[in-house]
Amino acid sequence: MNQNSQEKEYKPGYYGKKRPMAAAWADAHIKKWSKKQADRKQKLEKPLVSHSICFSRKIGVGALEIADLVSENIGYRVVDREILEHMVQDTHLSQKIIEFYDERYPGKMSELFSMLINEKTFIKSDYVRQLVKTVTALANTEPTIFVGRGTHLILPRDTVLSVRLICSKDYRVDRLASLLNINKSEAQRKLHILDMEQHEFFKTVYQKKEASNDEFDLVINRDHIKGAFQAAQIVVCAFEQKFGIKKTSA
Repeated sequence: MNQNSQEKEYKPGYYGKKRPMAAAWADAHIKKWSKKQADRKQKLEKPLVSHSICFSRKIGVGALEIADLVSENIGYRVVDREILEHMVQDTHLSQKIIEFYDERYPGKMSELFSMLINEKTFIKSDYVRQLVKTVTALANTEPTIFVGRGTHLILPRDTVLSVRLICSKDYRVDRLASLLNINKSEAQRKLHILDMEQHEFFKTVYQKKEASNDEFDLVINRDHIKGAFQAAQIVVCAFEQKFGIKKTSA
């Protein structure tokens, strides 16, 4: 029997909830930002201090589900790995949002990017520059929760609640097998491939072999805090305590 024809693909972040396609998400937000620009009175605005939540995780730990629950609580939008990668790869889209930010706060993007170049030694390739500019613009146009792609390493440390989600390999294998209705051997094979891809990304982009504990404000172990709702509440509490921010409208 040819199993490849029936093989179920796992996209990092998937947990059974239907989400908008990255292209549709980007298109909707471009229209939203365009309308805001058209409606906004022509006046120089002082840039707001934007606080973000950045989730770092091993593939399969359930970060996106927790991020969605946090979003429901505090009203921040969620930008996952798929959306971010789509925007970075589509230079027209990423340039659009950078232009929106530049129009709103003239010269601020160049100032932020220059600061980051001096602070972040990993900004070398064209891809990384595009990633940094896109993440910076997204973080400063609307309150955002980022999931994946090492965004906590890009944004200024004092503006971010950096959260690391960890768990045992058995937890990830069991979760993936249950989500995709496959056996554990197949789930383990898929995770191995995804782990290798993630490892290669961080090695290439950030020159890092693994995440260091001192990068994070909060580490949650899903082996012991199994409920996504409970994990989300811990993140919300930590966010409020760090920045003194309460719920906002979506």
